Formats: sequence, C-alpha cells, structure tokens
Amino acid sequence: MGKRFRSTATAVIVTAVAASGLTFAYTRNHYEKWDKLDAVYQHLAAEYVEPVTESKLLDGALDGMMKALDDPYSVYMNQEESKSFGEVISSSFVGIGAEIEERDGRIVIVSPIKGAPAEKAGLKPNDRIVKLGETSLIGMKSTEAVKLLRGEKGTKAELTIERPGETEPIQVTVIRDVIPIETVYSNLLDNGIGVIQITSVSETTGAEFAKQLSELKGKGMKGLVLDLRQNPGGLLDQAVEIGEMLLPAGQTLLKVEDRDGRTQEYRARGSGKNPSVAGLPMVGLIDGGTASAGEILAGALKESAGAKLVGEKTFGKGTAQTIMNLKDGSTVKYTNAKWLTPGGTWIHKTGIAPDVEVALPEYASTPYVSPDKEWKQDSYATEVKSIQVMLGALGFDPGRKDGYFDGKTAEAVKAFQSAQSFEATGVAGGETLRRMTELLAAELKKNDPQLQAAIKLLAP
Repeated sequence: MGKRFRSTATAVIVTAVAASGLTFAYTRNHYEKWDKLDAVYQHLAAEYVEPVTESKLLDGALDGMMKALDDPYSVYMNQEESKSFGEVISSSFVGIGAEIEERDGRIVIVSPIKGAPAEKAGLKPNDRIVKLGETSLIGMKSTEAVKLLRGEKGTKAELTIERPGETEPIQVTVIRDVIPIETVYSNLLDNGIGVIQITSVSETTGAEFAKQLSELKGKGMKGLVLDLRQNPGGLLDQAVEIGEMLLPAGQTLLKVEDRDGRTQEYRARGSGKNPSVAGLPMVGLIDGGTASAGEILAGALKESAGAKLVGEKTFGKGTAQTIMNLKDGSTVKYTNAKWLTPGGTWIHKTGIAPDVEVALPEYASTPYVSPDKEWKQDSYATEVKSIQVMLGALGFDPGRKDGYFDGKTAEAVKAFQSAQSFEATGVAGGETLRRMTELLAAELKKNDPQLQAAIKLLAP
C-alpha cells in the first residue's frame, strides 16, 4: 500500500511508524491563506501579556488543527507525548494496562489488556475515566491521559469512572504494574477443539499466532475457536498475516477505501511458511471490547471463512491511521482511510453483530470493589450492589441487589465467611472481598457461556 496503516483506536499499546518527517513551509505569494495564521502568531509572540515560546504557539496551532477534524483518532503529539506514544509493543511499560481513546471530551476505555491491572480491577470497555485522583480528565487528549495513567510500579491510580447503565460514578483503585507483552494464548480441549485468544494485534502477534497454531495442529486439532474478546486492535499488516493463516488463498480479508473512494482489496495469498487452518471448522468469539484489527479478523471469519461469531456486538472502529514522525521529535497521527469487511460493509460506530448472541453472567460485569475498604450493615453504595451480586452468584442470597447493606446482606456475608473458614464478622472487605473475586474469576473461567456456545457449534 506504500504506507503502513494502524487500525487501532488505542493510545497505550503503540508502535512507531517510520516516516521521513514533515516540514511546514509556505511562500506568502502562493499561500496567502496562511497570512491569518502568521499574523496571529507574530502578534502573540511580540505582544502577549506574558512571554510565550515559539514551540508552545506552534504546538497549539498543530493541536488545534487536528482537533478541528473532530476525529478522536487524529491527534498531534508534542515531543514528550510522542515519546510515550512511540514505545514499541516489544518493550514492557508500567501503567494501568488499558487501551483508551478520547471521545466527545471523555477518556474512554476501549478494552483492558488481558492480565493487566485494569482488567483485575474490573474496568470494562466503554468505561469513562473522568478523574484520576483529584485531576479531571474531561477534555483531555488521550496522549495526555496516558502520561498521567502511567507511573511507578506499585503506585495507586485512584480513578473515578462513569459506566453506561450506572447512575452514580464508581470509584476504582488500580495498582500500576508492568504490562504483560504476550498477545496470544492457546490450549487444546479434550475433544480436539483448539482455543486461541488474541488479546491485541502488535508487531509480534503474527509470529506468536503461527507458533501457537503450529503447536495445536501438531496435537491433532480438529477445529478452532478464535477468541477475539477484549481485543482492541493494532497493526493492519499483522492482522493480514493472521488472516492468511485462517482463510484459503484468494479469499478477501478486507478492503481499504481512501478519501476518493478508491478501494484496495486485501486477499489471502496463502499462509506460506506459516501453518494454516483453512478448511477446518472455526468459530469466532467477540464482545464490546473487540475493536479495529480485532474486528477485521472477525469480519474475515464471518464473511470469507463462513465461520459463526458468538458473543456480543463489537466496538465499531472502522478507520485506519498513519503516523508521521516530525523532525523535532513530535508526531502527527491521522485517519487516512476506511477499512471495510470482505463484503464491503463499513462497521464504524455500528460494530459487527454476533450470529449467536450470548451474554456473560451478571457478576462478570459488576463494578470492582476494592478490598482496601470495608462495607458493613447500613452502608449504601454502588460497591454494596456489586457485593450483593457476587454473593448471589456464589450461592449466598443477600435478599436484595440495590446497594443497601441490610441485615440479610450481613447474614449472607457471614455465611460466606464461615464457608471460607474466615471470622464471621458480616463485614465485607479485605480477604473476604479478595476471596469472592478469586472464586468468581475461577467460576467464569470454568463456566464461560460464550466459549461453551462456541464449542457446541464445533462439536461433531
């Protein structure tokens, strides 16, 4: 294509794209339309009430230019922001571990990264981070938010979250840690069905996928479940490499359309030296955290491999970005194309619907409750509602799920504590909450209704 596209909405896991640099220059005779910008610059530089640097004015002009596009995926990054953005995926970094974007003045989570602190703390796709401690993130660029959300390992990020469906903000404490860099996980079930989960699409994902796929094929895999849930996307070339292992040669992977409506079609060339599962029965798993390059793979499975998709509707990010590294170390990232499914559908802001809709149990989407606080009788909070949902899922009836910690809720907590050989205080906090969370995580892993539905479709 001549340019390397990124197809991700993220600002946390990133890969620098090589570019020769961009020089802004104009001659007044030929570019008189720039006179207005030059005039304002000259007056501010000479007459503003306080001294202002040239770089600050130029950064502001470029930032405003990108904001005028009204596109959350097109941004200007100064040198510091660009350095943060340009960390390659092969290098680990410390932070909360969530893919984010700026949307309508809010910092929105596209997807928490598998195994990262954000996932462990219960953050969900479409959660809006409105505050970090006492600092408001409203109106902030995603690159600015990334700088704040990162930090030293072991430090706390006290987040105020707005969650769709919740009337009150949620307080979530995330302990910053080294973000895991693995992107592909796999296992072979007793019935010969292989399960491969791709958590993001980075520089190494194609090679990781090929390795895991080869191992499963060597063990006699009879069918494949491709788990794309919570996959926020990544690099287009890596998505194409993976797609070529999934589809027969000649099948369409996706289409890319430029501003003039010219369309370039990407077809599978065959897996080459990589293993292939073309011809094996396949099912894809998707959810609201499946975005961008994750959606490219889901669309290819559905429309070119005849595979069923199971789960919930995807995020809906159908644009591709390119990156220009400027000579002074700053960066411009901007949208320069749409991508379409093999059948020509633009899924932007609409997503891809599953063929078989399966929701996760209620407890899987409850807000995280920090074990650092204690909740007891007569408390009333969103966190108490989560505790009540968790108790019910574990078989201890709290009597209500409205967030009021009454006597019956206290008795349910006591019953749970007794079953775990804890002191039966009726107070929910500390080890009691940690154990609840551990048990429910293990239960979801053991009885994942979306995965079970996918396996059923593949069962002979």
